[in-house]
Amino acid sequence: MRTTPRMRRAAVVFTAVGALALTGCGGGDDGKDSADKSSGKEKESTSTVDLPKLDGEQISVAAVWTGPEQANFTKVLGEFEKRTGAKVTFVPAQDPIVNFLGTKIAGGQPPDVAMIPQVGAIQQAVAKKWAKPVGNEARAQLGQNYAQVWQDLGAVDGTQYGVYFKAANKSLIWYNAQAFENAGASEPKTWKDFLDTAETVSASGVTPVSVGGADGWTLTDWFENIYLSQAGPEKYDQLAKHEIKWTDPSVKDALTTLAELFGKPNLIAGGADGALQTEFPTSVTQTFTGGDQPKAAMVFEGDFVSVNIAQTEAKIGTDAKVFPFPAVGADSPVVTGGDAAVALKDTKGAQALLTWLASTDAAKIWAEAGGFISPNKSLDAAAYPNEVQRTMAQALIDAGDDVRFDMSDQAPQSFGGTPGKGEWKTLQDFLKNPKDIAGTQAKLESDAAKAYKS
Repeated sequence: MRTTPRMRRAAVVFTAVGALALTGCGGGDDGKDSADKSSGKEKESTSTVDLPKLDGEQISVAAVWTGPEQANFTKVLGEFEKRTGAKVTFVPAQDPIVNFLGTKIAGGQPPDVAMIPQVGAIQQAVAKKWAKPVGNEARAQLGQNYAQVWQDLGAVDGTQYGVYFKAANKSLIWYNAQAFENAGASEPKTWKDFLDTAETVSASGVTPVSVGGADGWTLTDWFENIYLSQAGPEKYDQLAKHEIKWTDPSVKDALTTLAELFGKPNLIAGGADGALQTEFPTSVTQTFTGGDQPKAAMVFEGDFVSVNIAQTEAKIGTDAKVFPFPAVGADSPVVTGGDAAVALKDTKGAQALLTWLASTDAAKIWAEAGGFISPNKSLDAAAYPNEVQRTMAQALIDAGDDVRFDMSDQAPQSFGGTPGKGEWKTLQDFLKNPKDIAGTQAKLESDAAKAYKS
């Protein structure tokens, strides 16, 4: 199915790039303390949302989150249980989530609510008549707390189906500060500077870049950031909606640029073969372990990288620092993604949970835990545990309706969101053979043409 015009993509351009220079941001304790001091009072006297009593009602929520993300989301659900009396069960899901939900629905056991990470998947759930419209209470919270673009991303043909709860700034490069210091390297501003920095780090004896190529979605993010910066927002929107073909010269230009990195195996931890066996969490942890001889000095991905860094001994702001994705064209890009809550059962409990997830109270719980950015504009930035998180979150909010969303997440899931198929598989093949730009374009266009017609 095709992406509707309202699904205008999300790529935020930082207007204050220098704010991401993170020297001195390590603990962020002051912000966390102030949030903690106020949180008790807020919960007692100034709840931002009214919820119904649901004593004894069973509600199930499916999501692909695991590890720390699942644990933090469970805290959000736990507070909902306290306030309503409902019992909420977390259902572990797998990608592609539409296939997972289809199996559950066919078996007569759909979850009440699903956290859907792709715009295209929301559209498919609506087309299959699985999704239920958002109720009045949740829509009121959305109107109060969300920029119009985030409401539109969860709507299909003018009807609201999704509540975006978790957003991501997917245009950041995190680096091992000690490895940079040892190499005499500095934070690059442009793509050329980035490649020069990689060579400088390589000459110091540390492989510069960690790539989680076993997870195809990380490779789509590499492409999208380069494409947005190089081709510009208008072309980005057109490609996202398949209004231009993947054989367009602008795609050739972006792949050629990406090949400047992927075509140099010595710049990638483990080379292409090693990267294709490296899952995203490992791509992060191997960058921040090993003392002054990590397996890589830099890793690209979103704000959620902080969750994986927390599993190492590295401290964000001192050992682990971050800079915006380097500018290929005039501006550094910032592509955003997000997870939307969609009701699959039209029950009081499911609608109450959507209302809760659209509220500032719910966003505050995970914000304080870290590894999270909320699209909720009413959330006080002081809720975030450190200056790094506050800066990334504020950039997203300040972008307002100018935001652009992850391109592959807008596409039909068979093209942009399925392991071993479509864009994920083709870009993995491109990582292995970055010289075959024309063949990569042809395969991308062939798969996209089939997916957008389905």
